[in-house]
Amino acid sequence: MAEAERIIGTPDSPETGAAEPEKPENEGGEAGAPASQRPKGRRRIAVLFAVAVFAYALDLSSKLLVVAKLEHHDPVKIIGDWLQLEVIRNPGAAWGVGEAFTIIFTAIAAAVIVVIIRLARKLYSLPWAIALGLLLGGALGNLTDRVFRAPGVFQGAVVDFIAPAHYPVFNLADSSIVCGGVLIVLLSFKGIDPDGTVHKD
Repeated sequence: MAEAERIIGTPDSPETGAAEPEKPENEGGEAGAPASQRPKGRRRIAVLFAVAVFAYALDLSSKLLVVAKLEHHDPVKIIGDWLQLEVIRNPGAAWGVGEAFTIIFTAIAAAVIVVIIRLARKLYSLPWAIALGLLLGGALGNLTDRVFRAPGVFQGAVVDFIAPAHYPVFNLADSSIVCGGVLIVLLSFKGIDPDGTVHKD
């Protein structure tokens, strides 16, 4: 009997070639994938901040230029009456809405920046990095105006200067925020999460 058990093997005996324990999944969710194939979280964070810095620098430099060259001057026509450059100071949101709530808009912009920075720690998706970078750069651009421009700290008016016909005047920070928001909506519809995973509802 003992000889038969030795030949057949018990479930715990080495002769049975017992199944190896499952390998734990790595950060990317693939068992046993080499480190070189794991998501590059740091690279995605670098993309986010690179996009944000570019969007912020472009917005800041454009505002400095138009304030120095165009403010208190007649509008500059780019495409007839369809598109002009005209500097205005906007203490509210789009269409001048909420002019009495400048501090609230300042707090909202600051909160958006904090949320994006916190979300960056779990960022593995390149498209999400670009989208959040656009949002961050645009929010920083308008927040800079709120903090440092007249009439005072946290009450400053945003510099808008792109004036299409039949549309509110806006700036490059606004464009960056809109583009980032549209991209986030598209990614959400496709089921792509910031951590790079794809889900289907």
